[in-house]
Amino acid sequence: MPATIAITDDDAVTRETLKSYLMDEGFDVLLARSAEELKDLLATAAVDLVLLDIRLPRQDGLTLTRELRAVSEIGIILVSSRAEKLDRIIGLEMGADDYIAKPFEPREILARVRNLLRRLKAPGDQRDDRRRSFAGWTLWLDRMRLTDPQGNPVRLTGAEFELLSTFVCSPGRVMNRDYLLTATTRRKTDATDRTIDSLVRRLRRLIETDPADPRLIVTVHGTGYLFAGDVTQDG
Repeated sequence: MPATIAITDDDAVTRETLKSYLMDEGFDVLLARSAEELKDLLATAAVDLVLLDIRLPRQDGLTLTRELRAVSEIGIILVSSRAEKLDRIIGLEMGADDYIAKPFEPREILARVRNLLRRLKAPGDQRDDRRRSFAGWTLWLDRMRLTDPQGNPVRLTGAEFELLSTFVCSPGRVMNRDYLLTATTRRKTDATDRTIDSLVRRLRRLIETDPADPRLIVTVHGTGYLFAGDVTQDG
């Protein structure tokens, strides 16, 4: 079945342009003009991915991203005409999977949509790909997938996955923030030290038994972080 995409933008031209393009590419498309309309859609329809404008009336896209991520694993790509890097950083820190600025090429939207959908669906039975295991957790590097000690899938944003991959592929190595910014490819343009620290806090809440007393992702004061867990690898 085709994936369903909800385009949420208060600009009618943008909504209709993206709808026409994505429908021609085989997607089902729903439209919303505001956060309220999107919430109504999500309550009644199965939506795989949201293209969400930051500048919406009454409730902005950044706040809505935080609300959606708290209750849903839906894919979120922020779209905005605002050029401030801080907006991109805040959006990604709140749990958005990707960010694209207006004006954009529809082909770029299509490529990002397809890439995100492939990662979100990541079937577990396609291939026996590379993985790293630690403290009962398993990170599937090629599927971009994390499972908890009970084998349940745990959703990661793209930024979280990239940072955790960097850690588990170099256990015991002290890495400063500059290195982590470079190694975490999605962060080359817009990241700051604050971004890395925020991502570390989010990962600790996911994988640490006690995030206030982390035993896996350890702070090396004055330098950066290291991954202190025992890691086994397959592939």
